[in-house]
Amino acid sequence: MKEIELTELLNKMTLKEKIGQLSQIISEPYTSEDFEITGPLTELGIPQDLVPLAGSVLGASGAEANMTIQEQYLKQSRLKIPLIFMADIIHGYKTIFPIPLGIGSSWNTELAKLSARVSAVETAVSGLHVTFSPMVDLVRDPRWGRVMETTGEDKFLNERFAEAFVQGYQGEDYTDPYSIASCVKHFAGYGAPEGGRDYNTVNMSERQLREDYMSAYKAAVDSGTELVMTSFNTVDGIPSSGNRWLLHDVLREEWGFDGVVISDWGAVKELLPHGVAADEKEAARKAINATLDIEMMTFTYIKHLEELINEGSVSEQIMDDAVLRILRLKNKLGLFENPYRSADAEKEKELVFSEDHREKACKVAEESMVLLKNDAALPLNVEKQKIALIGPFSKGENMLGAWSWKGEPESASQLLDSLKDRLPAANLLYAKGSEINTTTEKLLTEAEVTASKADVIVLALGESADMSGEAASLTDIRLPNSQIELLKRLSKLDKPIVTVLFNGRPLDLNNIDKYSDAILEAWFPGSEGGSAISNILIGRTNPSGKLPMSFPENVGQIPVYYNHFSTGRPVETTPDKKYSSKYLDCSNYPKYAFGYGLSYTTFKYSDLTLSDNELKDDEALEVTVTVTNSGPVRGKEVVQLYVRDLIGEVVRPERELKGFEKITLDSGESTEVTFKLTRDMLSYVHSDLSVSADEGEFEVFAGGNSLVTGSKKFVIK
Repeated sequence: MKEIELTELLNKMTLKEKIGQLSQIISEPYTSEDFEITGPLTELGIPQDLVPLAGSVLGASGAEANMTIQEQYLKQSRLKIPLIFMADIIHGYKTIFPIPLGIGSSWNTELAKLSARVSAVETAVSGLHVTFSPMVDLVRDPRWGRVMETTGEDKFLNERFAEAFVQGYQGEDYTDPYSIASCVKHFAGYGAPEGGRDYNTVNMSERQLREDYMSAYKAAVDSGTELVMTSFNTVDGIPSSGNRWLLHDVLREEWGFDGVVISDWGAVKELLPHGVAADEKEAARKAINATLDIEMMTFTYIKHLEELINEGSVSEQIMDDAVLRILRLKNKLGLFENPYRSADAEKEKELVFSEDHREKACKVAEESMVLLKNDAALPLNVEKQKIALIGPFSKGENMLGAWSWKGEPESASQLLDSLKDRLPAANLLYAKGSEINTTTEKLLTEAEVTASKADVIVLALGESADMSGEAASLTDIRLPNSQIELLKRLSKLDKPIVTVLFNGRPLDLNNIDKYSDAILEAWFPGSEGGSAISNILIGRTNPSGKLPMSFPENVGQIPVYYNHFSTGRPVETTPDKKYSSKYLDCSNYPKYAFGYGLSYTTFKYSDLTLSDNELKDDEALEVTVTVTNSGPVRGKEVVQLYVRDLIGEVVRPERELKGFEKITLDSGESTEVTFKLTRDMLSYVHSDLSVSADEGEFEVFAGGNSLVTGSKKFVIK
C-alpha cells in the first residue's frame, strides 16, 4: 500500500477499531470457536469485544496454526486489516543458540548476525513477524537475573551487538521472505535496578543515563529497528511506559524514531502500583500521551481511550498517529498483500531445527565459551587419558537456558553423549555426583569411586535454567552447596579437575577456582552445547571467548566493572595507606576482568604505534599494534583498544573500549592490527548535557583484556 492508501484506511476506521489496533493479546482466544473467552482465560480479564479488534497477537506459533488464526480473524474483520504475530525469540526459535551473554563473549558480531538470521528464518516460516529482541540493556550487577539476555557491561560492545542483531533479524529489506522485524528493549535503563532486584527502581542522573545506558538503544534505532519496548522501571521517577520525556521527547523527537513503541507485558496497568496513576483510565491517558502505541496484555486502552478522547484528555490525533505507525509496520511486512507472509508448513518442516542450523549453533557456541583458568589440564588427551565425567550437567539437564521458548532441552546435544562420540569407550567413565541443588552420600561416594579410576576429572556444574532470566535475581551468586561439596570431595583424590560451568550470569567462583585446575565458562550454550564443549575439551576447537562482563571476587564488590572512575584517593597510587579507596578484606578488582579469556596458545603484543601524536579535527588517528601467536597451536585472539581521557570536564573512566577485532593466527605468525580513532569517538556527555571531546591528553592501550598496561599518549588541541 502507498502512504495515501494507509491514510484512507485509517479514515475508514471507527474509534473502536483504531483502539483495537493499539492492543495486543495472547493467542489463546483465537483458538476457540467464534473467538470466545471461556474457562481459565476469563481470569486474564481480556474483554470479549477486544478479541476481533486486537491488532496484534503474542505467543502464537506454527505455520498452520497462525495461518488459521489469521484466516479466521480476517473473516470477522470489517476492513480486512491483518493481525501481526509477535513473540520472544531471544536466542533462537527452536534451534537455540547460546544465551546473549554468551554470544557477547564471542566478541564476534558476524556470529551474532548469523544467530539472528537463523532465528529469523525459523521464526518467519513458523508464521511470526516480530521478535522482542535484541535486549541491549547495559548491566553491571550479576545479581540481576536478566543479565543472561544482555551482551554485558560495556556500551561500545553493546552498541556493536545491537547493530548486528537488528541487521540479522531484519536483513536488507522485507522483500526477503525470511526477514522479521526486531524490537529493541527495554527502554530505558532496565539493566540498572537497585540491588540487582528485578523490576526495582532505577535512579541515576540524566547525564549518566545518556552517557552509559542510552547508546545501545540508539545504535539499534539507527540500524533501523522497527519497534522499541518500554522497560518496567522508572526513569527519573516516572515509569517508562508513561514517560513522555523518554518516549516522545528523546526517542521520537531527538532520535527521530518513527516506529512502533510497545509496552512490556502488563506495564501500562503497572502505573497504578507504581503510584503515578490513580486508576486504569489515568494509566491509559499517561501511556498514550507518552506516545506508547501498543499496550501488551492489559486493557486500559480498550476500556478508556474512547472516553478520554471524547472528553478531550487525549487528542484523536495522538491516537491516529499511533494507529498509523502500526499500519505502516504491517505494510512494510507486506501483510496487506499477503497476510500469511512467509508461513509455510512444508518449509517449517524443512528449515526449523535443520542440520545446517544446528551446525551454525555449534559454531557460535564454540566461540562463546571462555577459558577462565588452565593449569596445563586442557586440552584432554583422548588416547592416553582416562576421563571421569561427573556432575549434574553431564546429561539430562536443560542447557538451553531461559527464553528458549520453542527449544527442546531433550533434543540438545548432551555432554556425555558427545564425549562418547569422540573418546574410546574404555577412556570415558561417568557418575552423576549430585543434582543441581542436592546430593546424597550415595551419589558422592559413586562419584569418588568413579573418579579414582580416572586420570582426569571433568566436572559439569552450574545453575538450573530457571536460576537466571526474568524474576530470577539472587543475593548469593555462588553455585549451590551440593555442587561445591562434590568438587571438594573429588579434589581430595589429587587428580586434575576440569570444571565446565553452565550458568546465565557471572558467578562468585572462589571455591571453584580453589579446587579446579581448569575452568571453562560454557554459559547456557544452546542446542549444540554438548558438541561444542566436547570439541573444546579435546582440542578440536581452541577456545577464543572473552568476558563481556566482569566476574566479582564476591558479591560485596558489586557493582564491579572495568570502566570505573578514579577517586580522589586511588589505591593504585597509595596501596599501603589506610585512607585510600579500597576494601580491607578484598581487592578492588574483579576475579576475572572484562575482556579476559585464555586460549590453548599465547599471544604477544608489541610495537604499539600512533600515526601522529595529535588527533586533528576531521582526521583519524591510526593506532597500530603487532600481535604474534607465540604459542604452539593456531588460535583466535580478540585484540582490544582502550582509551583514557586523562583530564575531563567531568570525571572520566579509567579506560573505555573503543575498538576490537578478532583475528586468527597460526603458531609463530604475526600480524599488524590497526584501529582508527576519531574525535567523535572520544566525545562524551558533559555536565550541561552537551556532547563533545575534551582538549588535552589521552592515553591509548591495546591488548587482550581490559587490564592491559602498555600505552601511548596523544593530544587533542
